[in-house]
Amino acid sequence: MSGRLKLRRGVIVSAEPLAVEVDGERRLAWADTTLLGEMHAGDEVVVNVEGLDLGLGSGGFDVIHVNLTRGLGGAGPSGEHVMKLNYSSLQHAVEPVEPPLFPAGDKRGNGTGERDASKAPVLVLPLHGHLAPAAWAAAEASAGLKIGYVQTGGGALPGSFSRDVAELRERDLVCGHITAAPTYGGEHEAISVAGALDAATNKLGWDAVIAGPGPGIIGSDSRLGHGGIAALDTAHASLALGLPTFLSPRLSSADPRERHRPVSHHTLTVMQLLLAGVEVPVPSSEPVPIAVLATAAGWRHRLHEAPVDLSGYEASKLPAKTMGRTITEDPLFFAAALASGRALADSTAGGVG
Repeated sequence: MSGRLKLRRGVIVSAEPLAVEVDGERRLAWADTTLLGEMHAGDEVVVNVEGLDLGLGSGGFDVIHVNLTRGLGGAGPSGEHVMKLNYSSLQHAVEPVEPPLFPAGDKRGNGTGERDASKAPVLVLPLHGHLAPAAWAAAEASAGLKIGYVQTGGGALPGSFSRDVAELRERDLVCGHITAAPTYGGEHEAISVAGALDAATNKLGWDAVIAGPGPGIIGSDSRLGHGGIAALDTAHASLALGLPTFLSPRLSSADPRERHRPVSHHTLTVMQLLLAGVEVPVPSSEPVPIAVLATAAGWRHRLHEAPVDLSGYEASKLPAKTMGRTITEDPLFFAAALASGRALADSTAGGVG
């Protein structure tokens, strides 16, 4: 039956790194401990084995579905009734970050829910690999800028899955993490991407937003059936809120798939389908991708050339691999993200022009 969960019983044989034994085979695993609680060797678990059986890249391991030994006594937060992963077996209550329409104590409200909106710019990412270089470049261009990350659909849904986010938070390169439905498990929970962007700028006081999917972008051999198309909805939400909107282009000089060189069809499709114009940052001194993007931009979108510091980013020791390729092997991929982060910082009041 297509779509049926591929679940198996197993036993945890190692907590660090997490591994389970399923039908006599030792297999690497991952558990969302935010939802499921602690994992210990000897625990009996139910695991989803689909990712490892299919040999997926970022999903190439078993995922713990439930801990039968110690995971059945958990209690959710009291008083919350808004659900994430609603009507699935993993539904759980959260406190939305979106401000209430009528604040507590205001019996009348103004009937509109409108507030004075800030104009914090939004950088829309094509995939998770752009997050670290974009955040680093923005911080280098404008120290002290409060830039947060809004995680959207299109990739991994658990907010705790990304090592990049954890490292960026530890190094104060992003000031916060909102998971917008269908994603979950961030520092703040939003029901929609529009709600996340509004809360980031009007409630949390972020100076700028980087928004894009989690790791492991969903893909299929089709024009629209891939996780990168989430950028279309994110950009539309940003534009509808009146926020300056930047689209980070997916570029590559070494991807073995022609459809991703030098400009990915993901980016070209989003540019074509957007209902309004955005700014598209491009690394300076890259005439071929600039020419391709200029043709795609036409009269609707505007290119924003920005300098990049590849050696500086490499020295930062932040993640510098994409699909197994290093920054030396595919410099254009990282140059695009670095240019986007620089353009985002330049667009703020504290940015360096």
